[in-house]
Amino acid sequence: MKKIATLLALLPISLLPFSPGANAQIVSIEPATKTLQQYELAAIDVTLKAEWKNPYASSDVALNLNIVSPSGEVALLPGFYVSGKSEANSLWRFHFAPKEVGEYQFSVSVEDDKKVLGEPMAFSLSASVGAGKGFLQVADAWSLKFDNGELFRGIGENFGWERRDNDDSKYFKKLHEHKRFNYDHMIPALRQQGANFIRTWMIYWNLPLDWKQVSNAKRYKNSTEQFNASGIKRMDELVALLKKNDVYLMLAIDSHAGFIGNAWDSNPYNKANGGFAESAQDFFANAQARQQYKDKLRYLVARWGYSPNIAAWEFFNEVDNIIYATETPIPDALVVDWHREMSEYLSSIDPYNHIITTSISHRDVAGLTALPHIDLNQRHMYKVTDQIPETLVKYSAETQKPYVIGEYGYEWDWSINFNEIKAEKIDDFKKGLWYGLFSPTPIAPMTWWWEFFDEHKATPYFARVREINDLMLKSSSAPLTAITVTSDAETVMSLGVNNGARQFIYLHNKTTKAIDVAVAVEGLEHKAGAQVQAYDPETGHYSRWGSFSSDGVLKVSLTPLENKILIVQ
Repeated sequence: MKKIATLLALLPISLLPFSPGANAQIVSIEPATKTLQQYELAAIDVTLKAEWKNPYASSDVALNLNIVSPSGEVALLPGFYVSGKSEANSLWRFHFAPKEVGEYQFSVSVEDDKKVLGEPMAFSLSASVGAGKGFLQVADAWSLKFDNGELFRGIGENFGWERRDNDDSKYFKKLHEHKRFNYDHMIPALRQQGANFIRTWMIYWNLPLDWKQVSNAKRYKNSTEQFNASGIKRMDELVALLKKNDVYLMLAIDSHAGFIGNAWDSNPYNKANGGFAESAQDFFANAQARQQYKDKLRYLVARWGYSPNIAAWEFFNEVDNIIYATETPIPDALVVDWHREMSEYLSSIDPYNHIITTSISHRDVAGLTALPHIDLNQRHMYKVTDQIPETLVKYSAETQKPYVIGEYGYEWDWSINFNEIKAEKIDDFKKGLWYGLFSPTPIAPMTWWWEFFDEHKATPYFARVREINDLMLKSSSAPLTAITVTSDAETVMSLGVNNGARQFIYLHNKTTKAIDVAVAVEGLEHKAGAQVQAYDPETGHYSRWGSFSSDGVLKVSLTPLENKILIVQ
C-alpha cells in the first residue's frame, strides 16, 4: 500500500467506554462469509445504534474498518450507511476485497461528531488465493501493472454517458438517442472489439451520485437524500458489468459541465440546494463544501473501492473550463489547493490505492501536475492529433509522472455534420491510437464521439491496436522505451518502441498519395540483415517484409494514409 499509517495512527488514541448513555454503539458485526477470497468482494454488515442528523456526513457519524493485513500492512476502510433511523438499530456495511492471502485482523470503530466512542470490536478472517490479477498501479511512464506484476496498457475510448432522453445534437440526435448506447450493450461490445478501457462521467444525467435534481435521463429519479438511490443502483450495475467483461474504468467523478451556466442552479454544492457554496469559486474555497465533497469521496471508496476494475478516480473533467467560465478566472492556486486536499484525503481512505487523476481541456493549471497524490496527469486534445506524440514525451518528462490524453478528436464542434468529414475523422481515430501506443503513456488516447465511431464500424479497430499492445507487453524482456525512427519523407510519422526482445516501428503516411520511404532506426545500424515482419492493421495479417540493408536502412512503400507496423525480430 502506498499510503500506509502505523496501526497506532489508525486506532483511537483514547477510547471512551460504552455506557447506557453513550451516543454510539456497535451492536453486532456479521461477515457474509467466514473465508475471504483474494480480490473478491466480501460484505461485512454492522448493526449500529447511533444518533445523527445525516448518516452520510462523516462529521456527524462515521464507521471505520481498521485493517491489518497478513503481511502487517495497516489501512482504514470507510463503511457506508444502508438503512435505519437515528437512535435505533441501523444497518451499515463494509465492502472489502483482500489483496493478500492469509489471516486479516479487523476492528470496527465508530465516530460520533468526530469523536471515537467505545472500544473497537475486533475479529479476524482468512483470505484464500483468488483468480484475479489485483488492482492497477502506476508502473512507469509507459504502463500500469496489476498487483500480480502483470503489465497493462489501456486501449479504449470515452463512453461519456449512456443515451439521453433528448439529445441536443444538430445532426445526430436520432443516433445519440439510440437504445444501444447503454453500458449493458456497449461494454460487452467494446470488449469483443478489443477494448479493455473506458472513461465515463458522473453528472446530473449520468450516474448522478450526489445530484438531487436529475435531468434528461428517465432511468434516474430526483432524490431528497444526499446520495441518489437511482445513481447508486446504476453504479452498482456498471461495476458488475466491468468485472464480467474484464474492462477497466476511469471514473470522472465530476465534470465542468455541472459547475458552469445553468447547471450550477441545480448543483448539489450550491447553497440554494442545501449545499454550502455561493458560486463555483466558493465550491473550491468553502471549508464546508470541501467537507461535503470529502463525504462523496468517502462514499465512493466505501461502496465501490473494492473493485479492481475501477482503474482511476478522476476528480474533474476539464477543470480549466470552470476556472475560465466567467470573466474573472478562478485563481489557479485555489483550484490546486483544493486538489491537494482532496487527493491527500482520498489517498488516506482508499486501502486499494486506486490511481488518482484529474483533467484539463487545453490550459495548464500552474502547480496541478506536481501534486504528490495525483498519480497521473492528463489533458484533452482536439484538432491537433499529430501533436500527441510530442505532447506525451514533453509532459511525461517534465512532470516525471505518466501522462494521458483523456480525450482526442479530429473535431470538437458538435454543430458540424461529421458525415461530411467521415474519412478524416476515422483516419484521425486510427492514428491517434497508434500515436499513443508508440509514445510514453499507460493509456492510449481515448476518442470522444463514441456514437459516431460505433455507427461507422470503426471501433473493431481496437482489436488491431490491442494485438500489437499485447505483443509488446507479453514478449518484453525489459521496460518499454522509445527508439528514434527516421525516414526521408517529412510527410511520414515515424515512431519506435523497444521492449528488450523486439523493436516495433510505426509508420503513418499523412498524405493521400502512395509514397516510398527509406527508414532508419537508431541502435539498429549494426543489425544489417535483421529480419522484419510487417503487420497490416486493416486486415490483421502478418507478412515477411524483408531485412535491413548493410547500412541499416529499410525501404518501405506506403499506400495513401496507411498505418504500418514493422516488427524487428
